[in-house]
Amino acid sequence: MKDDEIARFKKLAASYELQATDFWKSPQGFVVVTRRGIEKIQNGLNAIVYFDTVPEFSSPQDNKYVVKAIGHIQKEDNSLTKMTQTFGESSPKNTRGGAQAYPIAMAEKRALSRCILKMSDMYTLNVFGEDEINE
Repeated sequence: MKDDEIARFKKLAASYELQATDFWKSPQGFVVVTRRGIEKIQNGLNAIVYFDTVPEFSSPQDNKYVVKAIGHIQKEDNSLTKMTQTFGESSPKNTRGGAQAYPIAMAEKRALSRCILKMSDMYTLNVFGEDEINE
């Protein structure tokens, strides 16, 4: 991250009350936000996210699932502002270990991370959710 991006990340992190335990810098150079951090950002945005499976891209016999997330930021007057739509996927090719036992949940977690990070503008700073990262 460049100096201006670091300053912007710190400002966003403070606005969502993220602690040092809510994110880390990966060896590849990007920032990774934990599941807890994603939830804090969602609450800070007052974001509502709806999920749906995408049958045409899912294959239970192959343990592949795609979940669509549609998110809105809701203002105090209940009007909706920023909206985004994104997807999360899980398959044996991109999900390892015990997470293969719950592929739909993993696809949903990835969809939520992507949706929240898009709405918070953190994706513009090369920030990803821990559920998106395959170590």
